[in-house]
Amino acid sequence: MVRLRSILLFLLLFKSFGSIIAEEEDQIEQFSEALLLRPLPDRKVLAHFHFESKVPPTRTHGSHHHLFPKSIYQLVHKFRVREMELSFTQGRWNYARWGGYDPISSRNAKPPGVELWATFDVPQHQVDASWRNLTHALSGLFCASINFLESSTAYSSPQWSFKSFATNIRYGTLPREAVCTENLTPWLKLLPCRDKAGLSALMDRPSIYRGFYHSQRLHLVSNEFDLAAASSGMVLEQTLTVVLQPVTLGSGMTSSVGSIQQPSWSLSSLFGRKVSGRCVLSNASNVYVQLELDLVSELKTTSETQQQYDVENLTSQAWSDMSFEMSESAVRVIQEANGFQKESSLLYEFSLEKFSDSRPFDLEFRWKRPVAWSSQLAPLQARRFLMGSGNERGAIAISLKSVGRSEYAKSSVNDEGRCSLRVDVFQVVPWYVKVYYHTLRVFLDERLHSLADVVERTNVSPSEDKVSPGLMEIALRLPCDVHSVILTLEFDKGFLHIDEYPPDANQGFDIPSALIRFPEIKTKMDLFEDKSACKSPILSKLQEESPVLWYTEVLLVPLTTPDFSMPYNVITITCTVFALYFGSLLNALRRRVEEEERLLKSKAAKPSGPIGVLLSKLSAKLRGNPLEPPPPSSSSKVSYKLILRVILVAGIAATWQYFYG
Repeated sequence: MVRLRSILLFLLLFKSFGSIIAEEEDQIEQFSEALLLRPLPDRKVLAHFHFESKVPPTRTHGSHHHLFPKSIYQLVHKFRVREMELSFTQGRWNYARWGGYDPISSRNAKPPGVELWATFDVPQHQVDASWRNLTHALSGLFCASINFLESSTAYSSPQWSFKSFATNIRYGTLPREAVCTENLTPWLKLLPCRDKAGLSALMDRPSIYRGFYHSQRLHLVSNEFDLAAASSGMVLEQTLTVVLQPVTLGSGMTSSVGSIQQPSWSLSSLFGRKVSGRCVLSNASNVYVQLELDLVSELKTTSETQQQYDVENLTSQAWSDMSFEMSESAVRVIQEANGFQKESSLLYEFSLEKFSDSRPFDLEFRWKRPVAWSSQLAPLQARRFLMGSGNERGAIAISLKSVGRSEYAKSSVNDEGRCSLRVDVFQVVPWYVKVYYHTLRVFLDERLHSLADVVERTNVSPSEDKVSPGLMEIALRLPCDVHSVILTLEFDKGFLHIDEYPPDANQGFDIPSALIRFPEIKTKMDLFEDKSACKSPILSKLQEESPVLWYTEVLLVPLTTPDFSMPYNVITITCTVFALYFGSLLNALRRRVEEEERLLKSKAAKPSGPIGVLLSKLSAKLRGNPLEPPPPSSSSKVSYKLILRVILVAGIAATWQYFYG
């Protein structure tokens, strides 16, 4: 009995000590870094950097921080930001080849240019002012044109289709914003080690910006102003998603049957650098290599000894007999729980604890035989395009096509027992594209359907000239067996003032990407791992449920554009006329007519010499003619012609100014 009491007392003390340690860990700042690498089916490699910084609430931890960036902390408290996301994207995510039904694509596939949305903990009448101040602060912080979003014509207020259960939200995009190193450098300065140590040292600028897709994202969640609930402080998540074409290592790119083999790669071939160890300020620094579900299934079917390869063989690191090999041994292999299916995706984890400058980390992934697979797609593939011709009117069409997978048919069942799929469409159009929302038509399998049978919920905010853009939120309820859905909207093209045209107006005007959202279809990774592994923020994010998202293309609308060379022509001909007028006028005013006449008379009266005078008299006597005096000066006639010319030029200039000025 005494031993049992002592054991119970020991367990109680151990539990209380563990809770105290956990509370202390929650009250300190934390920073973690991770890199996820994934081979893609089209011979490319996805590199996803994930950095997360946490800080306790100000009322318990104070306002002085060691790891959390001070500039972000000041933004939160100055403008009372509850949640914010900012992304800089170059290129467009290829949903058909790189996947659209996984946590990476749903959270990190962003539209081209700049996208910013934020929610504020302020009264409703102060939201617009807080938004404008936030855009100016972010513009200076990230060296971008985010301040253009301050205008009421550049942002909108979505209700439910963009983000559920969000109030006081503002959303804006700049599709034509160019992304360069000037935006990446301030983003890296928010990290504790910047780009000097840890995984951020891999971010070589030429290597990143030569990729097919590049998106740097900043997501902030703050509970600083929620006094009722237990506040968790602020969480800053920074991600960089890059799709790179690896430089092939070695030879032997084709197999004996002629099929193309996937290129082998390493960290040094992708980024031109190696990792010299972890950031000393990070709590965790790991590298993950992910093999998708279809890839694992293909590896099992294409192996020469198919019966020997199951999940246990893959997780036991038997590299020599598999279709690929890696230069480093994984610390552990995490398997995804995929229901009753035999195949599941795998995550190989590598820790940077034992690597340093003397022994840098350079993971090499080498394929041994050709492998072909496909990534998981969203339930419907979305496309958006323009219809019509001319500079007066047109139409916007959104096309949704089924991928033909049966697992998406389990989304929901209505009261009649029929399977249905909900699709939310969120679209913002500029004010100069005047959309007629009453012309909305929905075609299911090329047949026109009534809106009452398909549309479940709508929120439409028509555009106002030079005041606000047009906003459309539509919730569609579609049958699960639908093959194609087409939505069409007609619009008229407006006219802009000459001062409102951009420098490259002849290129056209952009309509931002539309967002297709599947709220009832969630994507996440169910991982078989111990509870200690939950401390990895990137694994926690992969296990969080998120709806499947799909961003469409950016549309380019040609508007009626004036002849910008006409002002130049008017200026040049007007300047020419005025130059002739004032030149002739100044010539007439500055010329001394009397002095010219006196000079001519003196020259005529003055003899040219005694010999010349004698010869002139002798010739006159021989001819019998009287001696003629010198002819009078013609300066008076010249002066009259000059005055007449000046009057003529002045009349032409006055007439031109009256009719064309």
